[in-house]
Amino acid sequence: MRVLVTGAAGSIGRVVVGALLTDGVDVVGFDLVPAPDGVDAEWHTGDCTDPGAVAEVFGAHSFSAVVHLAGHPDELDLAGSLHSHVTTTATLLDAMVEHDVTRIVHASSNHAVGRTPRTDLVGIEARPRPDTFYGVGKVAAEALLSLYADRYGIDAVACRIGSFLPEPTTRRHLATWLSPADCVRMVRAALEAPAPGFAVLYGISANRDAWWDLEPGRALGYHPQDDAAAYAGHLPEREEDAVEAATVGGPFATEEFYRPAVPSP
Repeated sequence: MRVLVTGAAGSIGRVVVGALLTDGVDVVGFDLVPAPDGVDAEWHTGDCTDPGAVAEVFGAHSFSAVVHLAGHPDELDLAGSLHSHVTTTATLLDAMVEHDVTRIVHASSNHAVGRTPRTDLVGIEARPRPDTFYGVGKVAAEALLSLYADRYGIDAVACRIGSFLPEPTTRRHLATWLSPADCVRMVRAALEAPAPGFAVLYGISANRDAWWDLEPGRALGYHPQDDAAAYAGHLPEREEDAVEAATVGGPFATEEFYRPAVPSP
């Protein structure tokens, strides 16, 4: 299996690339920056929004799948978020269609439903309620994946990632944490699930206090093993905890992130 990993130099990308290489997967990394020291994978430096750069990568290799982790990790204006999360996905999908690559694992986000009030367990059937333009970009990227699944028969798994960290650092992370080891399990499951079509899973660990339903992921073969509850006794109580627990998006749903969609010149 040869897999293209975009955003391969990012925090998740480095973990995923290293684990896939250890498992004997032939990995090709693609990022805006050169390969980090110690990464023993073929590498292309370029921009996923550039069709020419993407075409060069797909022309140089025969891929079994794409793991799409590229994208700006923080809030931008609307145009910036759409460019970062939707244009990158569209450019890759077009190249996949052209080169008969039929599987993509996409790093979506819990912020696609971040304005959902914290009451019941949130399932994949919950309506999109993005908390930011970042979340809007993830919702739109998921819609694009669904379109290409229907049009071209691509298998696309959107992983709504929670809080990817070595260990939890706030009370909110007791619900949202995704451990590095479980992140790798998630990606492997999404790569290997038989004929998922367009599917969504929540990318969190097996947290006792989870806010999102893990059953859709388990149906695809994702069986997380870590639990943020193991760190509960070490996490401080903070004034922000109540606000961050009001909606599943936590701080992203607060006024700190309110801004015009189209900034004035």
